[in-house]
Amino acid sequence: MSVALDVFAQCVEAVQQGELIESVSSKDKEFHFQNWFQKRLEALGVFFDASGRNTYPDFRMVNSPDGFEVKGLAWPGRERDYDCNSQVPSGFHNGRKIFYVFGRYPANLSQYPAQAGGQRYYPVIDLVICHGDFLNADHDYIHKNKSVKGFGSYGDIMIRDRKMYVAPTPFALTKGTTGLMTLILPDNMEVDERFQQVGILLRVEASELVVGYTFDLRTNHLIAEKISNPTAGSTHQFKAYRLTSQTSRPVTMSTGLTREEDVLGDDE
Repeated sequence: MSVALDVFAQCVEAVQQGELIESVSSKDKEFHFQNWFQKRLEALGVFFDASGRNTYPDFRMVNSPDGFEVKGLAWPGRERDYDCNSQVPSGFHNGRKIFYVFGRYPANLSQYPAQAGGQRYYPVIDLVICHGDFLNADHDYIHKNKSVKGFGSYGDIMIRDRKMYVAPTPFALTKGTTGLMTLILPDNMEVDERFQQVGILLRVEASELVVGYTFDLRTNHLIAEKISNPTAGSTHQFKAYRLTSQTSRPVTMSTGLTREEDVLGDDE
């Protein structure tokens, strides 16, 4: 079984026991939640390669083909989507299964007084660990930055095509995850007796795929090039879990689609 089960259980225990996020300074907008998650891995005693500013995923397990990408989100705040930067979310990368760890913390930290060294301590409000395929099931796309030369009146300016991606968060995709800790896995991944199933979630492939785009430097218009998706309408089924010690509050898709017949229609 995946180490993600133990990681999730460790995160639940830490939140329930009041293990707080520590921000090194008011300028720490990125690594405070990563540091909190790293402590959970250390508590488990698993071996991992530590995170770095330009590494993906943030944490790569040594003794299992798993990786964890960590996203801390202020709440209330931006909830609908998040910046993936230059890496499209996926459940598979370089031979590893990729899991995304979304943790939300208070946006207003004024109620948590700064310590002598400038640190603040505040709680994890809620957390979702989801398999990357829940965000995007495509494993074939490879991100590359390209450039063109010859721009400008003297023809010596280079334009760099540095693609940035924005994807929906599991909090926006689902109902029943706010204020709680939830694990979302493909339906073919096994869990053990520590877990209870609290939802069946379906994601449906789009009718069209974006395969390219053009940008007109004169008008600043960006136009997508699309083709028909040969697997349009295909469903990818996932299951939501919590520990048996947690609430059994159900988790559904925000669209209300939780069963295959809701998507495909009932022929009977």
